[in-house]
Amino acid sequence: MKRRDLIKGLSLLPLTDYSVIGDLGRLFSEGTASSSEAFFSADLHKDAFVMDGHIHVITRQLLEGLDIGQRYPDGHVDLPRAIGGGLDAMFFSVYTPEPYYPGRHEVKNTFRVIELALAQIEKNNNLIELARSASEITAVNKKGKVAAFLDLEGGFDLDGDLNLLRALYRLGLRSVQLTAHNETNGFIDACSDIKRWGGINDHGRAVISEMNRLGMVINVAHASDDAILQSAAASKDPIIYSHGGFRAIVDNPRCITDQGAKAIAAKGGVIGIQFGSSFNNPKYAAWQKSLQRSVTAPRQEPKDLTKLSIEEIDREIAKDLPFVYKTKIPDEYWMGTDQLAKVIDYGVRLLGEDHIALGSDFDGGPPLPRQIKDVSDYPQMTKAMQELGYSEQRIRKILGTNWLRVIREVTDK
Repeated sequence: MKRRDLIKGLSLLPLTDYSVIGDLGRLFSEGTASSSEAFFSADLHKDAFVMDGHIHVITRQLLEGLDIGQRYPDGHVDLPRAIGGGLDAMFFSVYTPEPYYPGRHEVKNTFRVIELALAQIEKNNNLIELARSASEITAVNKKGKVAAFLDLEGGFDLDGDLNLLRALYRLGLRSVQLTAHNETNGFIDACSDIKRWGGINDHGRAVISEMNRLGMVINVAHASDDAILQSAAASKDPIIYSHGGFRAIVDNPRCITDQGAKAIAAKGGVIGIQFGSSFNNPKYAAWQKSLQRSVTAPRQEPKDLTKLSIEEIDREIAKDLPFVYKTKIPDEYWMGTDQLAKVIDYGVRLLGEDHIALGSDFDGGPPLPRQIKDVSDYPQMTKAMQELGYSEQRIRKILGTNWLRVIREVTDK
């Protein structure tokens, strides 16, 4: 048995008898699903291929000088906890948030984060490896390691320079979110920003065409409704919506419409369900709206970000790390994994079981369900789907093989 298989197997057991499992049990016991409830899903979860479609991994390492191989006392993600949660692969998010855009620091930030991600993966090569295709993901797993599939969130270049895109491909990037996170860029409209192009423009179609040619996954999370439909129509390959919810459940522009979801599914793509209440819990969404109506924040003059150096922006962003939800949620508005399972079921009924997966957004700030404190609690999602009465085949698809199928169709040409 390979080292990582042993770690994964032990971490899904109740880690209470240290005399039996020794130091390895002590290493992972703090961050695993150790209650008796975990037995409900442990066997299937342990055996299944588990892949998350959106996990923030590297921003903290860049700004705080951390190592993904070390267990942190806070936040959602590090390698010990990811392995404790049974993850076999993840969309390893390379993130450039909005403050880097006004001064046009987005290109520099993207490349330095990519470089750090590769360095951290190499440093922890005993547990994780870069994977650039579905076949490489499978090969990495056979070695008993986690597969890191690099996914860009935030603009690699606001103008969409195809030479930069090709350079990132050479570095191992295989999935790109087209928008500049929540902002419209030079070729595609974002869902929460001005609609400059009515969806995508001609250069946006050129970006999509080049990604098809290279074999890169097109990610339309954060895109406008029109941009999602037009991207699905323009792409020759399946596209994905890596993390979000359904607007039919929560009326939030970051949630996808049924029409958009059907367009992605018709192309063979996949919708990743994010783990936060903001996109999946109507009670929470209503509570947040009531707070916004009742509280008027004092107006503050925004900083002129165009005049800040990249180092100054780093310091500003680091103030909010880790990117986790920091407000206590009253019990009546705090959803459980049963509500998240209902959202998954809505997607399955709408699109079929081949087009739904999980994109947690760990360390991206979502208000998580009460049973999930971090990535080590991933078995709770398997348990929630079992409680829906889902078949083993369906659960396996949603846990990871749907992602793997799309990646195979795009990258293994």
